[in-house]
Amino acid sequence: MEAFKRHFDVIVIGGGHAGAEAAAASSRLGAKTLLISINLDHIGQMSCNPAVGGIAKGHVVREIDALGGIMAKATEAATIQFRMLNQGKGPAVWSPRAQCDKHIYQLAVKHELEKYENLVIHQAIVESFVLENGKVVGVETQFGDVLYAKAFVICSGTFLSGKLHYGMKTFPGGRAGDPPSVNLSMALKEQLNLKLGRLKTGTPQRILASSIDFSKMDKQDTENFEDNFTFFEGEAHPKTERKDLSCYMVKSTIETAEIVKKNLDKSPMYQGKIEGIGTRYCPSFEDKVVRFPHHETHHLYLEPEGEFNSEYYINGFSTSLPTDIQWQMLRSIPGLEKAEISRYAYAIEYDFVFPDQLSRSLSVKTHPNIFLAGQINGTSGYEEAAGQGLISGLNAAICASEKEYFELGRDLSYIGVMIDDIVSKNILEPYRLFTSRAEYRLHLRQDCADLRLSPLAYELGLLPEKKYLQFKNYSDKLDSVLSHWNKTRHEGSSIKDYLKKYGGVLKDSDEFPYDILSLNKTDKTDRKVARELAILAHYDGYLEREKLEIEKLKGLEGLRIPDDFSYAGVNGLRNEARMKLEKFRPTSLGQASRIDGVTPAELTILRVHLKRRGR
Repeated sequence: MEAFKRHFDVIVIGGGHAGAEAAAASSRLGAKTLLISINLDHIGQMSCNPAVGGIAKGHVVREIDALGGIMAKATEAATIQFRMLNQGKGPAVWSPRAQCDKHIYQLAVKHELEKYENLVIHQAIVESFVLENGKVVGVETQFGDVLYAKAFVICSGTFLSGKLHYGMKTFPGGRAGDPPSVNLSMALKEQLNLKLGRLKTGTPQRILASSIDFSKMDKQDTENFEDNFTFFEGEAHPKTERKDLSCYMVKSTIETAEIVKKNLDKSPMYQGKIEGIGTRYCPSFEDKVVRFPHHETHHLYLEPEGEFNSEYYINGFSTSLPTDIQWQMLRSIPGLEKAEISRYAYAIEYDFVFPDQLSRSLSVKTHPNIFLAGQINGTSGYEEAAGQGLISGLNAAICASEKEYFELGRDLSYIGVMIDDIVSKNILEPYRLFTSRAEYRLHLRQDCADLRLSPLAYELGLLPEKKYLQFKNYSDKLDSVLSHWNKTRHEGSSIKDYLKKYGGVLKDSDEFPYDILSLNKTDKTDRKVARELAILAHYDGYLEREKLEIEKLKGLEGLRIPDDFSYAGVNGLRNEARMKLEKFRPTSLGQASRIDGVTPAELTILRVHLKRRGR
């Protein structure tokens, strides 16, 4: 029987957080896009923690929103608790975090995607590639359907040869309840000749609210903070009603640790059954007990999974120990002595593609019309995946129109920091974003994500005009205030002096139209202007110094390295540096400077050779 065939501009494989953003971005650019997912009811599924944001991750979500993405809007729809983390520190590291109703979040993502005119959503499993003269031109599903496209985005999450571990028992799966993608993993190795590795992550138990004694725990309430995630208004989604559900904090006990120590012989991680490497920054509970023996107890956070859901997620309690041990561990914790487990904890290991095989556009160097995003690139987290998905979807649409790929710089966004990191460094464990990874975090604050990225997004076609006009109204008001300050300040004065002189003093009828320090105005945009000015005042002087460093970086980034540049003919490079440069194939001198093993002296040699070649 002849295979069913269809043609698209872009095909996105995988409907998780990366795939959803990739499909949305591609569609917004006008590309005829197909999103293929193993289960359409699980598009945008929160497989692990029912929360969005956090340290650095919240910055990424604000950046996705500024670039026209969907994660912030879905989060806003599904929020059941909101907190602004790190308020005891400077505004540069303030990070929004929302507890979400995971069911509403998933519905909101699917509902948003179904509104895109250029997007078709289809349930199937991609099993192999169709190649012509070595170029990928299509994919084949388990049904035998052959689907053609000009560009492809692979967002396979934890599904590539995924294996679930419950103690010594293992089951194939991309996550609990979904099958793995085995043939696609083989196709990446055998058809595209990509080098794959193995990583591991995990998830804790879910327990029933009716079995928890919350009186033995510390309550964490929602915070009333006007700026949440999305800057734009007027979005219609399925929405939660309550935004004030509480989380709870409790500590494990010495007994909990003893139970773990006595049963390490039953842990697949400590018996060599799990090959994949887990993240240091989100270890399993047994890993905490072994690696930090000086800590007798550990903080755990009970987080609601939804407004109309009686399950709680135990943040910090991931484990791959057998189910009978999980019961013992759980009931050794105050308030959980009678806890009922609704879903067991497990570890999952999966294949990933070593990201040194990618360029900063997230295209595969050997197959430039193939883009990878999310955990397939060795990263962890919904937010990291979504940020990569947006950039890969953008570039896939650009590829389909045969234009030059777009690279987002690390001086402009945390998404750019992450992408530059993963393609320039050896990934040996799941990569996670932190504010400390950004050299220019004073400029990359979450509050100014729209100022940094929305004009660029509008220019690229990612941000619709209606949203851009909302942003422009705000940015014009802010520019007016800053312009007035520049006209009135005298030598040596700062924005702090300006705020003291004009803030809260002038009335609407006076020379200056905005009561910049008052947060009581009914106009939300005016209040946002006031908050932005206060933050600029906080960092006055420091921002200028950091700006000089950014200009130096731009100078290095401006020295592009051609794709066919040969390092073999560059005298003065050590063998280590030559090998690293050949492996990562940096696209600029700036990227070359961040490769481990390349010295400043060798950068100078490269600069000379590049200038000679340019002449």
